[in-house]
Amino acid sequence: MSDPLILIPARMASTRLPGKPLADIHGEPMIVHVWRRAIEAKTGRVVVAAAEAAIVEAIVRAGGEAVLTDPSHPSGSDRAFEALKKVDPAGRHDVVVNLQGDLPTLDPALIASVLAPLGDAAIDIATLATEICEPSERTNPNVVKAVVAFTEGTVQGRALYFTRATAPSGEGPLYHHIGIYAYRRRALERFVSLPPSPLEKREKLEQLRALEAGMTIAVRIVDAVPLGVDTPEDLARARQFLDPKRTKSVS
Repeated sequence: MSDPLILIPARMASTRLPGKPLADIHGEPMIVHVWRRAIEAKTGRVVVAAAEAAIVEAIVRAGGEAVLTDPSHPSGSDRAFEALKKVDPAGRHDVVVNLQGDLPTLDPALIASVLAPLGDAAIDIATLATEICEPSERTNPNVVKAVVAFTEGTVQGRALYFTRATAPSGEGPLYHHIGIYAYRRRALERFVSLPPSPLEKREKLEQLRALEAGMTIAVRIVDAVPLGVDTPEDLARARQFLDPKRTKSVS
């Protein structure tokens, strides 16, 4: 793994928070905050894969790199792959991080964490999870669970399944999946070429397509889930978290 590329898919269409990439957070669009967190990770080139020109313009104004993609893409993975072909047609970047564009409070260290499993040549895709501590999340279908084969004492294992159900059963921890992915370039190319799979359509979880196709997904455990902004209430929390006054008081 020599040269990662961080791609941030972003589009204006959102059922619960229309136009959210450009939602203002202390004078800057949310997508700019996400771009800044990715730059702060210092792990590689960062490009925003935008569905609309307004997103490209916001990133360019901030000094970043963005590319316009087809607005009709069904998923962020498809958008990221189009961007990859546009910005790196020669194939210089051998690993691609697909970073959601609604994570303005992201800890940049998570990007390094998701890249770590790809040090093993047997891994096609890597992602993250954290142990569920809140009892209500164990049964919440909006909290996706990663069912992982861990060797005792390690923080990394192989994904066996992802589900909205409470799984696995029995005593022991459950793990909340965090939707940040690192793909080997060839794995992303294969993934987007596959049709949606039966379990993917049933659970509405895109990563199941990879598992059903026999691809290997590694899961690395981290300390916490980053705040994803999907609603006006989430946006308010992000603004509070990123408030410059709060940052100064903490430091």
